[in-house]
Amino acid sequence: MKLAAPLLLSLVLLSPAPAPAFAKGCIKGAVVGGVAGHYAGHHAVLGAMAGCAVGHHRASQREKEEKEHQQHPGTG
Repeated sequence: MKLAAPLLLSLVLLSPAPAPAFAKGCIKGAVVGGVAGHYAGHHAVLGAMAGCAVGHHRASQREKEEKEHQQHPGTG
């Protein structure tokens, strides 16, 4: 049973995606959140969902800051 979660995760990550584009930061956040959720009480799915949301939010912030920096290179 302990082998089932890593096996399922590896199958999901290695399977071809139906859509070529993912939300920026979602995959990385989902992996980190899933691992954290697993160790915090076997809530890997909830952790992955939260991690995806946080990862996407942080990636959006980073992209916004980079655009602002490109538009105003003399500030900051």
